[in-house]
Amino acid sequence: MPTEIADGHPVVCVFGSYSPKPGSALWEQAYSIGYALARAGYVVANGGYDGTMHASAKGAKDAGGRTIGVTCSVFSNYRGKVLKANPCIDREICHDDLLRRIEAMMHMGTAYVILEGGTGTLSEFGIVWEYVCKELIPPRPIFVVGDFWIPVVETIGRVRPQHCECIHKVATAEQIVAILGPASPPVGR
Repeated sequence: MPTEIADGHPVVCVFGSYSPKPGSALWEQAYSIGYALARAGYVVANGGYDGTMHASAKGAKDAGGRTIGVTCSVFSNYRGKVLKANPCIDREICHDDLLRRIEAMMHMGTAYVILEGGTGTLSEFGIVWEYVCKELIPPRPIFVVGDFWIPVVETIGRVRPQHCECIHKVATAEQIVAILGPASPPVGR
């Protein structure tokens, strides 16, 4: 990962829905994950917009951490609304198409957190899972938070159990950090 992105700190990418509002259970869950990751020394990266992306970035910022938002120009006028990176994003990286956006997040992440979401989250989950389980990138943990994606994981597991070895089913931010451990400080700091 280029050092200009995260200044040597490991990055954890959080994938989830754009629709949760502050105060909702999913927003609060994303906030606590961003907060816990930043407290453990990780840079939090996400899609940079609203919902769980804003929540995880706000959690990271409130913990004194840093954030990266990987946005996409196809959303510059999405359904008649101009989408911009949320105010908790420290560094925005914009790509022209969705696949490049996902690819950028996949390569910068040392781990992935998958929250409840729709087809966008499903695409992100599917792509990073494919690359990790087929060893197209170095091994990295994938954290599936809550029960939402469990039927998908279990269905794949029945046919390809080895593909589920990288999947960690978790319920809390603390479980993610316990499995990851604290981030190593950058060399020379």
